Amino acid sequence: MDSKKIRCGWCGTDPLYVKYHDEEWGLPVKDDKTMFEFLLLETFQAGLSWITILRKRENFRKAFDDFDYKKIAKYDQSKIDSLLQNEGIIRNKLKVNSAVTNAKLFMEIQKEFGSFTDYIWGFVNHKPIKNVWKTHKDAPATTNESDVLSKDLKKRGFKFVGSTVVYAHMQATGMVNDHIEDCFRFHEV
Repeated sequence: MDSKKIRCGWCGTDPLYVKYHDEEWGLPVKDDKTMFEFLLLETFQAGLSWITILRKRENFRKAFDDFDYKKIAKYDQSKIDSLLQNEGIIRNKLKVNSAVTNAKLFMEIQKEFGSFTDYIWGFVNHKPIKNVWKTHKDAPATTNESDVLSKDLKKRGFKFVGSTVVYAHMQATGMVNDHIEDCFRFHEV
């Protein structure tokens, strides 16, 4: 970790957070597998801190078949029950069930739009929104785009996709560049 580099203040000094900030956050995601991984993780994050999810990410990866949405969509009650006993993940019944529901709906969107990525990037005209913030606290929790996307996902039946969760997903997957202007990643992503 290079302590001389200027980073967004939210990542602090936790090595896991810094690595995520430096290597992933805000990098445009254009493949459905990664897009689903972030969607699943963001929905589990609802009401919790992102560092909690990052610390459990590899457990989630193992528990949810490497985020394979085709497999997740076919989970039966026995698999759901085993997930609810898995201490390595967030054992919230509604969130576990929503992962299965969302995986099925994810594939419906793929059928309709060709890919989930084409669908979701359409909400930002297929190019990242580049904001200019002095501090990470200047970035909003929601935007008009996240409101519209959240509403559309909910209309399609997705769960745990409120506007705040959706905006966090947009930031994570590079649909929005919310790196502060002094951050070394601001121009890189």
